[in-house]
This record gives sequence, structure tokens and C-alpha cells, in this order.
Amino acid sequence: MTEICFSRCASNLNYRTLTIDEDVCLNNCAGKLIRSNHCLMGAYVKLMPSIVQRRQTEYENKTQELMQQAGENVLPVHENVTSE
Repeated sequence: MTEICFSRCASNLNYRTLTIDEDVCLNNCAGKLIRSNHCLMGAYVKLMPSIVQRRQTEYENKTQELMQQAGENVLPVHENVTSE
């Protein structure tokens, strides 16, 4: 954000302070980027619970499939019982 706004707004590096035009430009630029970031974060906050839920469900399904496959691949163990 700093680099974008600086390259757009800082036109005269001969002074220590910003000109009025540069100050207004920087405030507008930073404000616009901050507002867009707030919109993106709002969308992220709304979508994230459903994404996490979907991933958790997929993980649980995959775990269950692997456990079933592991259960099918295990050979039954028979004890040798001898009568004396």
C-alpha cells in the first residue's frame, strides 16, 4: 500500500513536508485501499466457516475410508487351539 500510494501521489521530493495536493492524494489512496481490504476481509469472514466445515467433512470422510480400507486389508488371526 505504501509503495502504491507513494508512486501515485508523491510528485515532488524537494521538500520535507507533503504538499496539500500530495496529502489529499495520499489520504484518498490509503483510504481506498483500506476500504477495499475491509471488504475483502468481510467476505473472507463470511466464507471461512463454510470452507472450514467442508474441509473438516472431507477429512472425516477420507479418514473413514482409510479406516475401512485398513479393516478390509487386515487378515483375520486364528488362534491355534489344541486339545490335550
